[in-house]
Amino acid sequence: MSDIENRLVDKRVAERYLRKGQLDEKEYERHLKSLKDLADEAVPVESEMEHVEGPEEKKGGQKG
Repeated sequence: MSDIENRLVDKRVAERYLRKGQLDEKEYERHLKSLKDLADEAVPVESEMEHVEGPEEKKGGQKG
């Protein structure tokens, strides 16, 4: 397992840390390669979305 802090390797912010030099690119690549492939353990997720009227819609205005 890598010694890199989790906050640095969060996919959503890793690029920013790489650009700023706060995260070493080679160390990051080693970390990614060390991760176990869990694709076979994934399960489907079902969800439903419900529309909730916003204040504009309640006043009779149309959004969009």
